[in-house]
Amino acid sequence: MNRRTFLHGGTALALAGALDAWLSRPAWAETPRAPGRHATGPRAPASHLIVLWMNGGPSHLETWDPKPGKDGSQHRSIATRTKGLRIAEHLPQLATLSERLTVVHGLQTREGNHQRAQYLMHTGYAPNPTIEHPSMGAWLSRLREKSAGQNAGAAAGTSGSTNGLPAFVSLGGPSLSAGFLGVEHGPFVLPKAGALPANTTPPAGVGTARFEGRLGFLDAAEADFAARTGDPKIADRRELYAKAVALMRSPQLAAFDVSSETAATRTAFGDTDFGRACLTAVRLVEAGVKCIEVTLDGWDTHRDVRGRTAKLMGVLDPAMSSLLRELDRRGLADDTLVLWMGDFGRTPKLNGNEGRDHHPQSSSVVLAGGGLRTGLVHGETDATGDKVIRDAMSVPDLMATVTTRLGLDPSESLMTPIGRPIALTDHGTPVAALLPT
Repeated sequence: MNRRTFLHGGTALALAGALDAWLSRPAWAETPRAPGRHATGPRAPASHLIVLWMNGGPSHLETWDPKPGKDGSQHRSIATRTKGLRIAEHLPQLATLSERLTVVHGLQTREGNHQRAQYLMHTGYAPNPTIEHPSMGAWLSRLREKSAGQNAGAAAGTSGSTNGLPAFVSLGGPSLSAGFLGVEHGPFVLPKAGALPANTTPPAGVGTARFEGRLGFLDAAEADFAARTGDPKIADRRELYAKAVALMRSPQLAAFDVSSETAATRTAFGDTDFGRACLTAVRLVEAGVKCIEVTLDGWDTHRDVRGRTAKLMGVLDPAMSSLLRELDRRGLADDTLVLWMGDFGRTPKLNGNEGRDHHPQSSSVVLAGGGLRTGLVHGETDATGDKVIRDAMSVPDLMATVTTRLGLDPSESLMTPIGRPIALTDHGTPVAALLPT
């Protein structure tokens, strides 16, 4: 049996689902709290990041920064527990949790194209044809490993992992790759969350000893192929095999399966793919995963911005609010930074299809937990939401603020394979007003 025959046989099926996930690319009572939870004094860095990615570019006017007028927000605004903050009527649960949020009303970029904007928001860099920058999750995986002397990776049997689980998981969408950091720090992608990843148990009739033997045969076949060809891609492929096996053997694998949660908990998050993904994200944090991205698609509202955003917020509100409550209930809130963001904002003027077009000049971002100062609004847009008139924030500065709270140095550099140093942020400066004092 040669290498190709082996990889097309039944043994490979046990690895296929896990490998494919890495290679895929394109009702509990609320605890009363006083408003304005401004973190003060020394705070340990957060260890986990949850990114709630609103794919397509959410309208700030229909969500976090409603404005009056004919072309203003197409939804009624409601008061929150945060002074000066009114948000869309379709976010009532989040309105009651605003003291746990920092709402940024002044993010500015120059990228109005979806692909370029998504790259910028995930990496902190504008696209550059000479280099593929790592996404934030990949940076967190690599630099956490580096600071720990790679002990965690060695113990798990593969770099960038935690108890055999990936360090970076993307639920409901592909996120971005690890760029020059290599596939071992890329996202483990599950298009649909809430259950165990596919093919994480060996085929029927293949016991432990037989599986170990087949893994040994695979390793020998790869070693022989490497010796004969010198193909540098073999090392990456073997790293993925190791990650897949570590995942299959992980004692924390059940973190992906939300069926063990109470019916009340599952109901609170909403009977939606996004809701189940948010609950999965909480469980993955609890299991030690460093970065989880959860995607809610459909925000490219060139048509019917009123109807489409109302429907999307009906999914977002229970899921995000339950995520915040559950992190708090499980004692994970201070150690987990939550970041809500999307491609860009939307134009203040409605177009002919009752929609809004791309508008990078101003957009909203929301942060929660992780030891940040909360219960506040940072930045301000003008009367129509067109321009930022106070405390504008750049994407590198946002990234620097997030990574600082994650215990990383925004200016730290790593060398690319061609010997070019690339820093964690593109000259970003942490925003002091959001950090604990």
